[in-house]
Amino acid sequence: MKVLLGAAVLVCLMGPVAAIAQEAPHVNLVPEIQHKSPEEKAQDAIREKAYRDSLRKIPDAKAPNDPWGDVRSSETTPKTATTKSKKSGQAAN
Repeated sequence: MKVLLGAAVLVCLMGPVAAIAQEAPHVNLVPEIQHKSPEEKAQDAIREKAYRDSLRKIPDAKAPNDPWGDVRSSETTPKTATTKSKKSGQAAN
C-alpha cells in the first residue's frame, strides 16, 4: 500500500514538472556552423584586399614633438682625468 501511495505522489508531482519543461524555451547549445558559398568567399577576399590597401595609404606618423630634445643628450659624458683632478683639489697647471 505504501508503494502505491508513493507512486501516486510521484505521478502527481511529475505532471507539473513535465508541463514546465515543455513550455521552456529551446536553447541550442551547439549552433550549426554556417558555411559560406564561393561567392561569399570571393566577396570576403575582395573586402580584405581593400582593407589592406587602405591601411597602406595611411601616411606614417611624424616623430613626436620633444621640446627638451636639444637640452638632453643621448650620450653620457665620460669622466676624464682633468675633471677628477679638479674635484680632488689638485691644480691642472
